Amino acid sequence: MASETALVPAPGSVQAALPGGGVGYVLGAGTEIDAGPGTERVAQWLRATVGAATGLPLRPHTDSGDRIMLRIEPRDGEDPEAYTLVADGYLVHLRGAGEAGLFYAAQTLRQLLGPDAFRRAPVTPERDWEVPAVSIQDAPRFRWRGLMLDVARHFMPKDGVLRHLDLMAAHKLNVFHFHLTDDQGWRVEIKRYPRLTEVGSWRARTKFGHRASPLWEEKPHGGFYTQDDIREIVAYAAERHITVVPEIDVPGHSQAAIAAYPELGNTDVIDTTSLSVWDNWGISANVLAPTDNTLRFYEGVFEELLDLFPSEFVHIGGDECLKDQWRQSPTAQARIRELGLADEDALQSWFIGHFDKWLSVRGRRLVGWDEILEGGLAEGAAVSSWRGYAAGIAAARAGHDVVMCPEQYVYLDHRQAAGEDEPVPIGYVRTLEDVYRFEPVPPQLTEAESRHVLGTQANLWTEVMEDQARVDYQTYPRLSAFAEVAWSSLPAPAERDFADFERRMAVHYRRLDALGVGYRPPAGPLPWQRRPGVLGRPAEGAPPNR
Repeated sequence: MASETALVPAPGSVQAALPGGGVGYVLGAGTEIDAGPGTERVAQWLRATVGAATGLPLRPHTDSGDRIMLRIEPRDGEDPEAYTLVADGYLVHLRGAGEAGLFYAAQTLRQLLGPDAFRRAPVTPERDWEVPAVSIQDAPRFRWRGLMLDVARHFMPKDGVLRHLDLMAAHKLNVFHFHLTDDQGWRVEIKRYPRLTEVGSWRARTKFGHRASPLWEEKPHGGFYTQDDIREIVAYAAERHITVVPEIDVPGHSQAAIAAYPELGNTDVIDTTSLSVWDNWGISANVLAPTDNTLRFYEGVFEELLDLFPSEFVHIGGDECLKDQWRQSPTAQARIRELGLADEDALQSWFIGHFDKWLSVRGRRLVGWDEILEGGLAEGAAVSSWRGYAAGIAAARAGHDVVMCPEQYVYLDHRQAAGEDEPVPIGYVRTLEDVYRFEPVPPQLTEAESRHVLGTQANLWTEVMEDQARVDYQTYPRLSAFAEVAWSSLPAPAERDFADFERRMAVHYRRLDALGVGYRPPAGPLPWQRRPGVLGRPAEGAPPNR
């Protein structure tokens, strides 16, 4: 039955609601929405999406028996994201344990109506919109089902971000990790520090391809989100039950900030006034100085961010901080002695710990890349385990919450096949099947330790993704497979039915077509998706299992 409905991600249970199955309900001009208490936003979403695609008015319920019934009815111990959907010939009944669960039931209904339900206007007027006779029970496996989008390397305009939120919602993903700052750009307005966007939001030119490529795009690249843009993005996400987790990367990956405010850098090592926003890829040696002035500056940044992002977690990066300048800096060495620290790794741990305490006092939680484990991790901090499983295992065993996002499986900037036609090939080959067989919870963890795994996240770094088409190509269809890993209760990786997933994807590709997603076709890239002659950085063989 699950294959017949072709749902992605696969629900927990799909059964026939009528003897022999068949059509359970037909939406027509007389179909109304019977919206119970607390369901108004879901009803509005159904009219805006399904109503637009079908051309049906989906009026508020009066006395008609022809209706879509929306109810929020929690049951004891039930996940608020859980739902049931029943189409039995008389009506379609969507029940959510919470508003989020009801929203996911509505997403499933949209899939059941067929790919044309994902269009913005009707393509076949006066057709029947049939819902199969099914009874579905469903709930997510993980509470954190995330996608990280890097808008620092290549800026994505606001409308593109909103589009990705819609695509996430269609896949029942619920955390949007918003990577807003890096060496190559600062993307969020901070009113008390206007030069962060006046100077830090654009670069004079951009490397085209991997940093070994001789090609350059010789024109300025940039952009940023105003604070009202951020409020709009956060509100739009919340309507789709997506939490936006902002990332401001410290103390490394900070050259754009230093270019805007040179006093933030290690001024006793280099002339920071000569720095510009970086136009190349890789890891910049220009990192923040571990001074009180730097701490106060970023406290000001985070104060404004907390007003914009209501999320429980705030991501502070903490990855790939080169320590060369700290080793050479009399100021940094004096701080190490003053604090009685062992070395530069401990200095970074102190830096991260400062913001962990600062956020905790304000009712928020710090999350950072797994390098924040080096030198000791502050109590209450959570870890994004990206270099493999090992850091996530260590963090969970130490009692820290973990988001599993190992690059060997879920870095979607990595290439999808070994062929020469793959555009700007980066990293190891990670196929659709590789992502589908990813298991977020390492078998080495005990049951108690595994409860620290909040969930999982796919990461999308955009150095070689210069526009929406490139982002689409790298993201889909692999994010569809990832969504099933994050949502569905799948068997062990070797036992997963990838053939069944492929059968369901045959229908899901048509949904993506209707949504205008430029995914990688199963047979390989289309001619206009290739980038002949643009150097990447492919890694051969199987990725290390660490």
